Amino acid sequence: MFSGKQTKPTFKSYLPPLQTDLKKSPQLPIKKLEAKLLPGEIVVNEANFVRKCIGAESCQDDLWGKLVCTNFKVSFIAHNSLPRQRFQCTHRLLGEHDIPLACVEQVVTVNDVKGKQKILGSDQKLKFNPTELILYCKDFRIIRFRFDEAGPESAKKVCLAIAHYSHPADPQLLFGFEYVGKRYHGSTGERVNGVDPGGRLQTPLFDCSSDWDREIKRTGASEWRVCTINQDWFCGPGSHIGSALVRMSNISDPQQQRKVEQRISSAITKSHPLRSDVFKSDLDKNLPNIQDIQAALLKLRQICVIDSFEESEEKWLSSLESSRWMEYVRTFLRHAVEVVYMLESRHVSVALLEKEDRDLSCVISCLVQLMCDPHCRSLHGFQGLIQKEWIMAGHRFLDRCNHLKKNDKEESPVFLLFLDCVWQLWSQYPAAFEFTEVYLTVLGDSMWVPVFSTFLFNCPRQRAEHSRDFASSKSIHLGQDQALRFPPVWDWSQQFSLKDQTLFNNPLYVGKIATCVQNGTVKTFTHRRSKKNYSSTLRGLPSALRNGSLGPNDTLARRNSLVLRLRSDLSQVREQQETPSERFIRDFFSRPVDLQGLLLPQLLPSHLSVWKLYFLRWVPEAQIPQGGPITAFHKLSVLTDEIEMLQNQLRQYQGAAGTPNNLHAEHSKMYFKATPTPHQSPAPPEYLSSSFPFSPVGNLCRPGVLGTPLSKLLNGAKIWLSTETLANETI
Repeated sequence: MFSGKQTKPTFKSYLPPLQTDLKKSPQLPIKKLEAKLLPGEIVVNEANFVRKCIGAESCQDDLWGKLVCTNFKVSFIAHNSLPRQRFQCTHRLLGEHDIPLACVEQVVTVNDVKGKQKILGSDQKLKFNPTELILYCKDFRIIRFRFDEAGPESAKKVCLAIAHYSHPADPQLLFGFEYVGKRYHGSTGERVNGVDPGGRLQTPLFDCSSDWDREIKRTGASEWRVCTINQDWFCGPGSHIGSALVRMSNISDPQQQRKVEQRISSAITKSHPLRSDVFKSDLDKNLPNIQDIQAALLKLRQICVIDSFEESEEKWLSSLESSRWMEYVRTFLRHAVEVVYMLESRHVSVALLEKEDRDLSCVISCLVQLMCDPHCRSLHGFQGLIQKEWIMAGHRFLDRCNHLKKNDKEESPVFLLFLDCVWQLWSQYPAAFEFTEVYLTVLGDSMWVPVFSTFLFNCPRQRAEHSRDFASSKSIHLGQDQALRFPPVWDWSQQFSLKDQTLFNNPLYVGKIATCVQNGTVKTFTHRRSKKNYSSTLRGLPSALRNGSLGPNDTLARRNSLVLRLRSDLSQVREQQETPSERFIRDFFSRPVDLQGLLLPQLLPSHLSVWKLYFLRWVPEAQIPQGGPITAFHKLSVLTDEIEMLQNQLRQYQGAAGTPNNLHAEHSKMYFKATPTPHQSPAPPEYLSSSFPFSPVGNLCRPGVLGTPLSKLLNGAKIWLSTETLANETI
């Protein structure tokens, strides 16, 4: 294939015509291919003359190059890179063909000549020379490499290296420690280049008492104070119009548990203006457990990635329903609505009870605050909410993400389920959120880039202990710091340029302060709760709404429909049967929605949909060229940018401070820009698709070896269900 490579007598000359055609590919000059390494990153193993499968049906578009395994990622350095599309975001930590080792779910090796396949784990042996490597990723990608021209030993070694380094035996072997130690800390304890990770953040990290003090003042929880009994690992309440939302864990001793609950309940009651009782919500009894959530995701992966996407819509939707993922999303949203009812309508405090208070309560407490508090729907407010309710409250990201791949029983996508719930709420009220669904998708992907403190540990205390041990073993003097300073994920400049970060900005967002032009002057208006604010969301929900389902005689008007059903006789009967919580929900949807006030999701199955940008973005068959929500996003972004440009020109005309016209595009908050010429709206770019800004090209190839469907090739391999050894199984 490549000039300079000596031909060896092997059985490859007897392969089918598909392999023979590869020899006719253009000869490429030998050039030095080197992986771009981050501070602390080293090359572990590599193989030359590797082919990355790009086309689903043909090998003509495949890429040739070097496959490299480092202590951070699997990197493919191509000889003949694909033409770079303008929309692709440039990740500052990962290249176009890079996969973080933490994102690798399973490593499958195949020898199609001998008809063997094996799922590799750490420190396992491989008795056959692989002809193909398939990587199953936690972000729903499947990536395939062929070793037709690579040396058999180098192919075997790089596969074993990937399997080994994607299964670290100790948290300190995760790349984040080497990265932080080399980039931010010198040998004498000084900060390298004066860098302070997270020093420029506007998002509160809630790792100091001042952040909690400000949060208490912001929420008006005047009866609450910051307690230093658990210093350095804070946890505090949320307040809603005098009612408190409190999280509590269970104590193994039932008698001691009752005493503690009584003391805490008494204190919460005294903090309430009306001295109301505390409503206790047992999440362990009312919600799916972490094993249920994990099982649902495994089935969802099978449906979205492994199984054929060409089946009928009815069968696909039936399979989706059987996974129970959407059912669980709906269950969590419904429970959050019930908590909101207790806080907002009954005006009582709510205590969320969970065995360890580190999983289900994280989801419910955040959803409740998103529905009640518009501050949490801003970008920095949302990030602060996660920092407060997930990171500082000790959600076990190390175990739930299974970064060490030690205990599959502890793995569970609780945070991904939360993001899906947020997306469902966002999709019903997009103008109420400052961020976009691209932001939510990228946030989910950031769990697999293990250099950030946000998703790397089970709790702040574990982070401090492991970082001190690592610093001691590497002779890193921490100086005044008590631990290594891992950067939080909220410093998005670590991953994306300012230009790419504008994809996070929602052009529809109606925040607390909005500007407009009136009588030739720019005025600022503060949005207050008003019944005159209207939303395009559905109105007239059936009064017999129970558990988010319709009765046999109910019909449902489409969103924005002018024809709403009028059945007064049935409504009168149903109103008599309504529970107080159902009446609360019906009353909410009978009024115009205030986007800066309370938001409740619509919970009928028809209102909830698959989060396609996350779960189906790598599926070529699911991609809609020039279609999907991105087309509306493009038009709204251009319109918003044009308004900003006109406002800026008006400020300059009036002599006020403004950005020069030639610098407007650089300072614009929108990714898509308006044209300088008035009345000429730019056409949507040709590269737009429903997967924007992600590209399924080269990330998912359904046909397997010699045209065998991948689902049939790996039938019985229990992909994503176990790490069983499949040696000696025939294809």
